Amino acid sequence: MTDKVNLIGLSREEFESLVESWGEPRYRARQIMVWLYHKRIDDFDAMTDLSKRFRALLRDRAYVPHLEIIAKERSPIDGTTKYLFELEDGNRIESVLMFDRNRVTLCVSSQVGCGMGCRFCQTGRIGLIRNLKAWEITAQLMEVERDIGRIRFVTNLVLMGMGEPLANYDETMKSLRLMTAPEGLMFPARKITLSTCGLVPQMRNFTREGMKVGLAISLNASDDETRNRLMPVNRRYPIREVLDAAMEWYSRVRRLFTIEYVLLKGVNDSDEDARRLVKLLRGKPAKFNLIPFNPAEGMEFQPPDIETVERFRSILAKEGHFVASVRFSRGADISAACGQLRARYQTD
Repeated sequence: MTDKVNLIGLSREEFESLVESWGEPRYRARQIMVWLYHKRIDDFDAMTDLSKRFRALLRDRAYVPHLEIIAKERSPIDGTTKYLFELEDGNRIESVLMFDRNRVTLCVSSQVGCGMGCRFCQTGRIGLIRNLKAWEITAQLMEVERDIGRIRFVTNLVLMGMGEPLANYDETMKSLRLMTAPEGLMFPARKITLSTCGLVPQMRNFTREGMKVGLAISLNASDDETRNRLMPVNRRYPIREVLDAAMEWYSRVRRLFTIEYVLLKGVNDSDEDARRLVKLLRGKPAKFNLIPFNPAEGMEFQPPDIETVERFRSILAKEGHFVASVRFSRGADISAACGQLRARYQTD
């Protein structure tokens, strides 16, 4: 910890106010941001378009933090790489890098742990420890690309790691603005997807933001009774309310939303479940991402067999005319399920 100013995570407006308080013109903020985000330079002495006096002031009053990589596992099968980061306060979070032809997707965390309590989620068993700051969300992308050794290596970003992004609304939005800003990381908003378990008021706030960031809804059940058992949040925001909020988002952003559906053997994987989903979503601008459950130690659920998964997908595609893809767990050989690597290192 330090009493110096952390420069990562400041909005442009905050940056401008800061440099003005130091007696410098506002345009210095953008100069520094270009060094930090476009060129990924964190050595103030290397920022050669700044005066020596100002560089010395930066060394004295500011710093550029990093997340420490304390564990990294790479699958020899599909290349999936799991990162375990340690934060300044000693807490730990995960990010997962996944490869699919020309797409390189990074899944980042928004909280340490999660307070939503979904029964099939390893992270939910941890509980919520704290929200991440905007810089800690943003830095996951920066640190992975630093580790790879290539700027703009990641092509797609998903906020589907540890935590519920919309439960950490302000810091998540600040991070998204920074990542997509011209003076920030310039990451295309359309290549980012935010996943939520269905916090309806925050979904409506997200809609009002007007960002072109994609929306994924972690639904995981075709009826409220089943979803109540799997996801406690459904008791506050049942399926119909969540889908109504998703339709409001579509009306503003004009992008298909994704229904994420973790298939659990004997729980939510029947033909009747698939047909209820068709009825629920018929005519709505949605696509499906089916995810066979990734077993983890101590969890009560199992994945369905391949035949059941394909039959479920086929009903959605043929009877509902939905685009429905199956996302088999990547990195199953390396603790890639959310929370697994953190849990293992907590007990080692």
